[in-house]
Amino acid sequence: MNSSLRAKENLHIVFWLLKDFAWISDFKVLGVTMAVPTFFLSLWITWLGRSDRSELAHNLAISCWITANAIWMFGEFCFDDSKRHWAMPFFAVGLCILALHYLRVWLERLKS
Repeated sequence: MNSSLRAKENLHIVFWLLKDFAWISDFKVLGVTMAVPTFFLSLWITWLGRSDRSELAHNLAISCWITANAIWMFGEFCFDDSKRHWAMPFFAVGLCILALHYLRVWLERLKS
């Protein structure tokens, strides 16, 4: 992994932690504000790592997780937690991406 990508991943963690800290602390403006760069940086990291199938699968799953997390947070902040069900498909897609990735890895190992 190159140092430029590692630096982006580390910055992504900072944004993600700030978003979750704001969520748990009920700092609505900070939480929603930090969700935006967290989401877009996850997509950028996914794009940069797309040449490696494993990195692509894991980063896509992370992007799904962040999307679900942001929807859930926004629903708690603005809709009295009545929109949590909108987040569930994103969690499910992320899990399916990883399940398919690991199924492929397992099948490849069985063949060799």
